[in-house]
Amino acid sequence: MVEFTLPPNSRIDARAGKTYRAPDGAAVVRTFRVYRFDPASGERPRVDSYELDMAACGPMVLDALLKIKNEIDPTLSLRRSCREGICGSCAMNINGVNTLACTQSCADLRQGEVRIYPLPHLPVVKDLVADLGNFYAQYAAVKPWLQTRTPVAPDRERLQSKEDQEKIDRPSACILCACCSTSCPSYWWNGDRYLGPAALLAAYRWIVDSRDEATGERLDALNDPFRLYRCHTIMNCTEACPKDLNPARAIADIKRLMLERQH
Repeated sequence: MVEFTLPPNSRIDARAGKTYRAPDGAAVVRTFRVYRFDPASGERPRVDSYELDMAACGPMVLDALLKIKNEIDPTLSLRRSCREGICGSCAMNINGVNTLACTQSCADLRQGEVRIYPLPHLPVVKDLVADLGNFYAQYAAVKPWLQTRTPVAPDRERLQSKEDQEKIDRPSACILCACCSTSCPSYWWNGDRYLGPAALLAAYRWIVDSRDEATGERLDALNDPFRLYRCHTIMNCTEACPKDLNPARAIADIKRLMLERQH
């Protein structure tokens, strides 16, 4: 479980939150407690409560949030796009767990209130929208593209075996939702220097790509007490990944490659 941490010098004022009730006669009512914060307003963060008739709502948490925004409170801010668990836009903290709102079924959550917060330990732009600027900068820092020196033949692509392709299939499935990195205590405390699970998973994907010719340079760039070795194998990242990837194993494999390279 991951606990949300408020921005510095702020706190939730539960008394300032609003409660929105479903119309009388609603068949299946469920309460959604949603974090609200607009830094530009100068007001403190709060939690608003919304009561929805689940019989008139889609099954996913994202459906509930869109119903709130479209029918009850248009001031609510959130990110969403594909609604298919592919883009990663709607990543947020739901009942203490980082996940995608579009793939999280309301029925699979335990009975009672549904608590929805932005991804933890990130600056909040507004409500459920977290600032991912540093996260994307760290991803870019690992140079997530093919680096080669030898020219490719003019009549063919750069080929690799089926076995080599399988090594990068799973790491390539990362959707950069940031669920893993924002569930990592090491990233919480050292996010300015530790690259985090998502960026390191991307680095691993290119390190093990048989077509890439910059393996040594990539390992050299990661050989730092903070960029790589601040990982303490807590495993929150693997548990939080909504795509069932294993960033912790990728990080361990990078450390193993570092060790093998020294001998």
